[in-house]
Amino acid sequence: MRRAFLLKTVAVAALFSGFSAPVVAQQEEPLSAIDWLSETVVTPQTAPNSDVTDSAAIEEIETSPLGQPSRDGVGLLPVSVTGFPRELWGPTPSEDLARALLSQPVETYPALQALLMKLLLAEVSPPSDTDPRAVLFQARIDKLLDIGALDQAASLMEITGTESAEMFRRYFDIALLIGVETAACENLQNTATMAPTLPARVFCLARTGDWNAAALTLETGRALGYISEEEDELLARFLDPELFEGADELPLIARPSPLTFRLYEAIGEPIPTTHLPRAFAQTDLNKNNGWRARLQAAEKLAASGAVADNVLFPLYTDRKPPASGGLWDRVAAVQNFDDALRAKDTAGVALTLPKAQSAMAEASLLTPFARYYTPLLAPLLLDPETARTRFHLGLLTDDYETVALQYAPDTAEDRFLVDLAKGMPKLHGLSSSKARAIVDGFNTLTPPPAEAAMLKNGEIGRAILSAMTLFERGSTGDPDDIAAGLTTLRALGLEDVARRAALQLMLLERS
Repeated sequence: MRRAFLLKTVAVAALFSGFSAPVVAQQEEPLSAIDWLSETVVTPQTAPNSDVTDSAAIEEIETSPLGQPSRDGVGLLPVSVTGFPRELWGPTPSEDLARALLSQPVETYPALQALLMKLLLAEVSPPSDTDPRAVLFQARIDKLLDIGALDQAASLMEITGTESAEMFRRYFDIALLIGVETAACENLQNTATMAPTLPARVFCLARTGDWNAAALTLETGRALGYISEEEDELLARFLDPELFEGADELPLIARPSPLTFRLYEAIGEPIPTTHLPRAFAQTDLNKNNGWRARLQAAEKLAASGAVADNVLFPLYTDRKPPASGGLWDRVAAVQNFDDALRAKDTAGVALTLPKAQSAMAEASLLTPFARYYTPLLAPLLLDPETARTRFHLGLLTDDYETVALQYAPDTAEDRFLVDLAKGMPKLHGLSSSKARAIVDGFNTLTPPPAEAAMLKNGEIGRAILSAMTLFERGSTGDPDDIAAGLTTLRALGLEDVARRAALQLMLLERS
């Protein structure tokens, strides 16, 4: 697909031929969850609805070559891996699916995070109303950016290409955040159908070595009024930092775009990523960054499921913490436990595991911790209390059912957990509303009317998203929604997800 998004007689002249006329452009992203994208390429003006044309020119129409697969169906995980039916989306309108995907919370139970990631990366048939706009595909990319899963988003776009302005913007920002902006700039300069905005053009000319052209472009844009004062000062410092030695630092920007973020970094005034969207944390994973920044980034991304456990935990043990409090106390707790575990010091494990467990729970990282360390704990002969902790951690791993079968529970809570891991929960005298809701959810395979109608209509993906929403909402509200979510997941054949989510509901503390 090639989208006709250039205003050829205006944008090309303005950006490449002396800036003789202003560029009028407007973004149209009604479904986007991302409000921090860089303005790197010119997008077409969207005129108000009208029956009267203001031009005699033939309207450019977005087309797609015959036989070319829809981007809405592209994925990294085939049905043999996901287990989803090929007609996952069925007749659900693309925009409804896009909104449902974008509304899913990032900070939720790991079982739901993993299911959402599988939906985002699934290779299935596109929705029945798919068109060249690929609304669902853009929503999938935006949700991956929201999660911080930049590598996955980039891999999807490698398959589809970045021929539309909106996809190119996303591709370019990912490149900026993972540190391959020079290649992205070369791509921008070599793509005839992309008209860069002035800041992007200045940045890319400089990044590809043409500093004189970058300076001339900035001067021309300044003279013609195509750049704001803030952009002018930032780009001027970027091109000639020596002129501003001794000058006051620029005002800190609370919500920078990736391009602005990189420009600030280039002039020696880096913007901390602590309070920026999760995707920016990827910039701190670089080995050239400090240990603290890398740790904070890895924790943030591991909590959303964006990076693997083996990215985070080796960082914890990389060196000794230089101080105490906050992050360093967490590092020390994990290090002390790791040392005892690798030395097979069972007394030391008994002493250090509770502190490490508590530290990980506070950081919403207990499930990654369990996945990483439970296999190392498995062969140790532990005292009953520590063995019980190991049992609870094991229920947060892929092997939860095997762990349950090998444990002899002696409390009502643990008997409930063992039965739940087997898919047959009984209350055993427990009175908690969550436990009762879980039992209700496993006592029937008849989903609520709305979700039953979705299943009957072949709207499998929509029903999955609805079940996730019900469960998450019920975990902090009406327990009946927990039961409804579990029942729907099980009716969809997602028994494993239902058990994992229910176990996590019981074992993880979430505010």
